[in-house]
Amino acid sequence: MPVKQVLTESRVPVKVYTDEIEGSARQQLLNVATLPFVHHHVAAMPDVHTGIGATVGSVIATHRAIIPAAVGVDIGCGMMAARLSLTADALDEKRLRLVFHQIGRDVPVGRGQHREERAAGHEARPFEAGLARILEKHPGVQKACGKSTNWALQMGTLGGGNHFIELCLDDDGRVWVMLHSGSRGIGNAIGTYFIDLARRDMERWFIQLPDRDLAYLPEGSEHFEDYIEALGWAQAYAARNRETMLRLILAALRRHLPPFEVTSEAVNCHHNYVEREHHFGANVWVTRKGAIRARAGDLGIIPGSMGTKSYIVRGKGSEDSFQSCAHGAGRRMSRGAAMKSFTREDLARQTEGVVCRKDEGVIDEIPGAYKDIDTVMENQWDLVEVVHTLKQVVCVKG
Repeated sequence: MPVKQVLTESRVPVKVYTDEIEGSARQQLLNVATLPFVHHHVAAMPDVHTGIGATVGSVIATHRAIIPAAVGVDIGCGMMAARLSLTADALDEKRLRLVFHQIGRDVPVGRGQHREERAAGHEARPFEAGLARILEKHPGVQKACGKSTNWALQMGTLGGGNHFIELCLDDDGRVWVMLHSGSRGIGNAIGTYFIDLARRDMERWFIQLPDRDLAYLPEGSEHFEDYIEALGWAQAYAARNRETMLRLILAALRRHLPPFEVTSEAVNCHHNYVEREHHFGANVWVTRKGAIRARAGDLGIIPGSMGTKSYIVRGKGSEDSFQSCAHGAGRRMSRGAAMKSFTREDLARQTEGVVCRKDEGVIDEIPGAYKDIDTVMENQWDLVEVVHTLKQVVCVKG
């Protein structure tokens, strides 16, 4: 049984799918498990590590309340992957370097966004009316995300941090495109705004919490329905953002690679989001904070890091995990600790064979800063089965 330990010091138990858990993450799990509206238990995935308020790699089912900081500010962050008709024979080093630079030109990364003449207007247009309703009731969201056009210009952009675009090969030498991104500046603004509203409500109602970042919005309260609407909007925007990026990436590849087709249906899955689901006899809100849904038959993506393997998986529908699994390798050290512990030479060695940045600006994303992806996979054998194993040959970092 992959559940490695059960923490019982709180109101409901915490089921943990790893032996490797830092003390601060353990305490965060216990803090969440004390809350009166948490349903049945809390599940901690094999990649669990310290977050803000709630641990990254946790699944929290709740009755009639949601914790905005547990969802986080990158609402709808997730993965997308698609297999191409190309094989490894089409990828010599010259082509890989051309592809790396072309993607960097065509898909803005970090804080970048599209110029107005290159913006993905038709992809953004369906979101205008919904955002207008949100901003009419909550103009503070606009103040938090800057210019009124930023959200549209960021459709089809990568963002920063651990977001990435990769070209990969599977075990049969077939080429895949894989990417990791979310709802960009507008999702951050929505998350930040409602986290603050939840904190203010806790203060107004004199509710004591084990951590102020566990402030929650109860059903029936002033802001709950507005948050649900904004959450749904941001999650849909994040999924469309990934679809738009995939279109841009495929166009970039076609400039430098032989003709190809997409030969499998693209997998597009969130791993920071909320969904209404039924578990252990109740309809509940399920917050997956760094976890993907893994119902029986669901396809998902579990990436490693810049120099390690990644996996396309199929869910087995385990109820103990609330039909969920890990969303990646999970950090084993903070970004600051990684910068102090590793050098550019370490980065070059650990990303050997991958066309990617190898400068000081991405040392915090070095594979050594992450948990061992093979151990993560071993710890969730009853949550998912591996369908394809991928290894990157190009990595464009945010």
